[in-house]
Amino acid sequence: MTATDLDQQLADLRSAAKAYAARHQFIPDLTWPDGVRIAVNFTCDFDAMLLRRLLNEPPMQLAKGEFGGRVGIWRLVELFNALGVKATIFTPGRICELYPRALRAVVESGHEIADHMWEHRVPQEPALEENHLAKTVAALERVSGRRPAGTRSSHSAALLRQYGYIYRSEGSADQRPHYEFDMGGGNGLVSLPMHYVVDDAMYFNFNWLGSDPSAQRITDPERVCEIWWAAFRQQYNVGGYLNVCMHPFQSGRALRIAMLERLISRMKSLPGVWFPTCEQVARYCINRHPPRTGAL
Repeated sequence: MTATDLDQQLADLRSAAKAYAARHQFIPDLTWPDGVRIAVNFTCDFDAMLLRRLLNEPPMQLAKGEFGGRVGIWRLVELFNALGVKATIFTPGRICELYPRALRAVVESGHEIADHMWEHRVPQEPALEENHLAKTVAALERVSGRRPAGTRSSHSAALLRQYGYIYRSEGSADQRPHYEFDMGGGNGLVSLPMHYVVDDAMYFNFNWLGSDPSAQRITDPERVCEIWWAAFRQQYNVGGYLNVCMHPFQSGRALRIAMLERLISRMKSLPGVWFPTCEQVARYCINRHPPRTGAL
């Protein structure tokens, strides 16, 4: 490689980094409502067996997903209700056909239902992508009585804004809520970051996404509790944000429900802990910390 080639590569990297930075607008002075030190979003990806089917996984994996719709989601809703937590349930549109009673229970308990694609994939073809999003919006609106405000998906920002979305919870460009814009500087969305270190799928799975036996792992719930508590305390100490990602077919198991009860109770023992929905956090950011440039 010549010096000229190296210089060109460095210039390309700087250009890409500059373009990426321009799309992300952070909130350096983020503050919460009076008396609140940290906002904690408890979120569930309620996709049951849909992803398992797309990946053509074996029957036992499908059965594991089915447990989430028949048992796990009900246990989680009961737990959130008992502890005064308002959760956000990200769900594919097709789950409205498979488990409507569970989703109605979510709505009746005051939790948020948000978008998680139509069948757990985003089509590459623009027309089909919009078809999937439109079907999801209609399905979630029929169940909840209102249009979804946010998504956990890679749908295009322009399409999401067209259908009235205000936030996305998928990336981890920062530990706190921030704004993301498209390449043209428009179609802004609040980004509510999540990270796999606070995702139950990383700890409570075997044969995850077709992994071979050497990659299988089932972690002691108490170990997970300590990891998540440490993540919470770090953000609590600096006055920040935490997004806990769960799956009903994982965290809906009895021992893990018991662990979550201890974790949430431990969080509630400290002053200034807020347990809102993702939509509440997104609307708060827009109202109190609007973007400095760019349009939502």
